[in-house]
Amino acid sequence: MQNKQMKHVVNGAFILSLAALIAKILSAVYRVPFQNLVGNTGFYVYQQIYPLYGIGMTFALSGLPVFISKLIAEQTDSGWQRETLRRSAVLLTFLSVLIFIGLQVGAEQIAQSMGDHQLAPLIDAVAWMFLFMPWLAVSRGFFQGRFIMVPTALSQVIEQIVRVAVILIAAVWAVQGHWSVYKMGTWAMSGAAFGALASSGVLLYFWWRRERQPQGNMSEVAVPRYRDLLRRFLAEGGSLCLFASLIVLLQLVDSFSVKNNLVVAGLGQAAAKSLKGVYDRGQPLVQLGLVLATALSTSLLPSLTRALQRQRQNEFYRQAVMMIRLSCAFSVAAAGGLIALMPGVNRLLFGDTHGDLALGLYMLSIVLVALILSYSSVFQSLGEYHLPTVALLLGLVVKLAINGWAVRQWQINGASGATVFALAVMFWLLWWRSRNYIRQALFRQNFLGKLFVCTGGMVLVVGVLYAQLVQWLQPGRLATGGLVLLCVALGGGVFLFLARKLRLLTIREWLALPLGKKFLRRFK
Repeated sequence: MQNKQMKHVVNGAFILSLAALIAKILSAVYRVPFQNLVGNTGFYVYQQIYPLYGIGMTFALSGLPVFISKLIAEQTDSGWQRETLRRSAVLLTFLSVLIFIGLQVGAEQIAQSMGDHQLAPLIDAVAWMFLFMPWLAVSRGFFQGRFIMVPTALSQVIEQIVRVAVILIAAVWAVQGHWSVYKMGTWAMSGAAFGALASSGVLLYFWWRRERQPQGNMSEVAVPRYRDLLRRFLAEGGSLCLFASLIVLLQLVDSFSVKNNLVVAGLGQAAAKSLKGVYDRGQPLVQLGLVLATALSTSLLPSLTRALQRQRQNEFYRQAVMMIRLSCAFSVAAAGGLIALMPGVNRLLFGDTHGDLALGLYMLSIVLVALILSYSSVFQSLGEYHLPTVALLLGLVVKLAINGWAVRQWQINGASGATVFALAVMFWLLWWRSRNYIRQALFRQNFLGKLFVCTGGMVLVVGVLYAQLVQWLQPGRLATGGLVLLCVALGGGVFLFLARKLRLLTIREWLALPLGKKFLRRFK
């Protein structure tokens, strides 16, 4: 019976991970045609306000549902669960209405702080999605707490499909109707509310189906008081939400400081907006680079949970080390490949090679974010939320402190450097305060040295090949895309060959990868 339940949990985690992967790919890929349609300035307008949407999305999708599912899983009594859900909904409704009113009333002031008063209608548009947050978070958390993952997974994918469709339709209409970039941005941001509405409908359907079934009565088990529940929301739920929105919070700092400080550095308003739009190209690239690393981490989280439930400490640490090493290996490979091919990737996706240096530097974020999420997952699995929260807040303080100065000195190169430095501070604190066994995960069996050789070999082969082919062929944009794909395939093959030859990963780690068993057989 226990094995059957664990299989159900693992299958549910796989469904949720697959949905998250699809949603992340959709969220990153749509920005390429969007930028091509609206240009750098239109992209700047959208990306200035995107962090506000991103924070709301992570609250309703990643952070709060995970915390609420933990609350639900703590008790099997259906009456206790229903009352806890009701009280959670009351707290979240108060929070969401407060945020909605704050954004509506303060839209002008927020826009002025970003250095562009014309952004106010976009802030008004994105505020409406926060009204859906209580229902989305509570219903998703309930289903996940009962290990019913299909409603959350389906609602997540539907939400992204509807939102992306609205954004791209708005971009096409804007081009055809010669709209201003701000009118286009307002309609594009309304996609957040339309997506939340569609997602709410999906969850309402599953909730209605469940309510038709007989429900248990309220038992004598004491439910958490509002004060205790609020304390847990702030401590545990707050930590989960902060880490789920890590990249978005750093982008929010950029929204308030990059364009303003570019103007202070001497650029005109139009030039500063366009350059900020070039800098914003890095965000979808980082998201794509993180897809594989975060998918690997997520796929191993059920193993961590299972080890803790069975009180097998050695198995827990072994699985944690595996998660950290796999995340590090593939995030370094992704970052190295993107840096080596940045001129081609930039030209293929965005039509030119502006900002190659800043974007290449920004790609280092992939490695640091992957490691931060892996280490924080270990802490949170052990019920330790304080240190990850402190590390994240310290990193944000560092970003706030140096971002403006760095932009004034080195423009968007400085903004990328400030982001990387802030992430490095976060990671260092998490690594330094982790348990010795976890701290040594990246140093055993000369892992970092082997990883450096594997990635260096891949970057050298890919970089030299791409440079030579561009010099010989002088390709156009589409032909550049073909060269990039060729180099990506070759680079991936070189990395895997060197990784197996140098025994970068253990047999157990290879087998944990998708198709890892087939790869080992073929290599032999």
